[in-house]
Amino acid sequence: MSRSRSAVLVTALSAAVLGLPPAAAAATPVPSPPPGVSGTVEDLVLPVEDIIGEVESLDGTESQSRRGTEVTVALTSDVLFAVDKWVLTAEARRRLQQVAGKVRAEAAGGVVRIEGHTDDQGADAYNRTLSQRRAQAVEQAMRTLLGDAGVTLQARGYGESRPKLPNLIDGKPVADNRAKNRRVEIVFDAR
Repeated sequence: MSRSRSAVLVTALSAAVLGLPPAAAAATPVPSPPPGVSGTVEDLVLPVEDIIGEVESLDGTESQSRRGTEVTVALTSDVLFAVDKWVLTAEARRRLQQVAGKVRAEAAGGVVRIEGHTDDQGADAYNRTLSQRRAQAVEQAMRTLLGDAGVTLQARGYGESRPKLPNLIDGKPVADNRAKNRRVEIVFDAR
């Protein structure tokens, strides 16, 4: 990096750190390195993480996020099913009608994934089976609601293997996080 380029970089960084406008930082002299000291100035290269916004209902039972064209609608299992059951409640059918309307209006076609998830309570095998049955119950309801919407539905249960939030913090259970981890996600590509 040339000396003038590094001076510009130091000026810009100084302005940012001190909260000064760039012109004020430019008036600040750039110190010269002490005699006999040499080194190279490296460019800073930092990773950029995807920022994924999530919109959550006021009661916390539904959320929606988007990553590129992929849309994920998550419904907590507490609104879809009774405890340890996989039969949909009447409220679940109403919510799934809304999600089906969204899929019909926004999906680009192709595969719509229905993914069941549980919290960390209970045995892994039990949770995988429960989440699979719940995903299949949602798949069956969505198949009826979507009719010939031009999508293929695929159901899969993940058990507790993909928590949305940590079930435990500092070794203590977090009830709100566990409730959000008990969910079914409907994932599709938007137009």
